[in-house]
Amino acid sequence: MITLLSTLISFLAGGLPKILEFFQDRSDKKQELEIIRMQSERELALAERGFIAQQRVEEIRTDQIAIQSQADTHNALLQHDIAIGKGASTWVINLRASVRPVITYCMFGMLAFINIFGAWYATQQGVPFSEALNLLWDEDTQILFASIISFWFGSQAFGRK
Repeated sequence: MITLLSTLISFLAGGLPKILEFFQDRSDKKQELEIIRMQSERELALAERGFIAQQRVEEIRTDQIAIQSQADTHNALLQHDIAIGKGASTWVINLRASVRPVITYCMFGMLAFINIFGAWYATQQGVPFSEALNLLWDEDTQILFASIISFWFGSQAFGRK
């Protein structure tokens, strides 16, 4: 019995290195496949990023062309306004130059009148101030006011060189 057991153990022990080598080889191949898969994913990601980077470069070029086109249009409009003003009287030139500021003053005056009258009316009707303020200074009014301020101060500040 002991002889049989020792023979069996010796037989298995002789084959043990081959069994371990089999599992080691299997593990090595699995790791190599994983490395190859990761490399191919990385290469695909880099290729995609390269494509995305190229696409972004094209978008930037398109934006630059659009900005240049807007600047050219703006300069052409200014040259046109100068050409129209040649030969006109000073009064007409000053009137043409005052159109935008007068419209802005009228819009601001109307906004101030509506808000002042609305606040007065709300207090007469017993509406709480915070509620009246939310009704008078709503999001649309804020957008209108911000547009006017941005037009006059924002575009002039960015227009300076």
